[in-house]
Amino acid sequence: MNGHASTPPRLTGAAPDLLNRLIDAAVRLTKQAESGRAVVGITGAPGAGKSTLAAELETALRRRGLLAGSVPMDGFHFSNAVLDELGRHQRKGAPDTFDVEGYLATLDRVRADGAKQVLVPVYRRDLHEPVAAGTRIASRGIVVTEGNYLALETRGWGAARERIDLLIHIDVPEEVLVLRLINRHEEFGKNPLAAGHWVRTVDLPNARLIATSVHRCDEVWREPEDEPESGVVDDDTADDL
Repeated sequence: MNGHASTPPRLTGAAPDLLNRLIDAAVRLTKQAESGRAVVGITGAPGAGKSTLAAELETALRRRGLLAGSVPMDGFHFSNAVLDELGRHQRKGAPDTFDVEGYLATLDRVRADGAKQVLVPVYRRDLHEPVAAGTRIASRGIVVTEGNYLALETRGWGAARERIDLLIHIDVPEEVLVLRLINRHEEFGKNPLAAGHWVRTVDLPNARLIATSVHRCDEVWREPEDEPESGVVDDDTADDL
């Protein structure tokens, strides 16, 4: 799409219905791509459900023989050693704690030639570290990328949007994000006090920064249980996806 609509359509619906729309749109984009690959991005705040949606999308595409592979933004985290060296470990997850140039270069390689293999790093939450060549893209089809800053205009991330053919923002109320994130940090070893502090000082500032770039996305999604009002919202312009 890459239209960067000033007011992207906002959709509320069950994930399977939204996924089916997304797959149909992605297939059309792949047919139009000279390289035989189209890049579909999923973005949103920490805790919005990006990884879950990306995994569901990849599963659905794989069943249809349409998945080329994935480029998770988290795989481009700086290592803990580099974060320590730069004095940024206490802000891990902020825009300047990622190898932005590496991410952009990988997307360029993915888009350049659908016949060539591209090795991609992944992030291991059990290790709290990125791992090189953790997955690969070796065929034509749809490439799924997900991460916090895919639409961000500042801090070196602005060029990422130009490399993504179709970008979806997942919108989740802040109060829901807080609960999800505290639970996540506790599951990975933080005590409740430390988890709450990290959410307040790192995750929420990042979430509010991400919200400033929603206008660069093609659509904004919200599941019904996260919608403050019970009605289903559908924007007529969404048919243009």
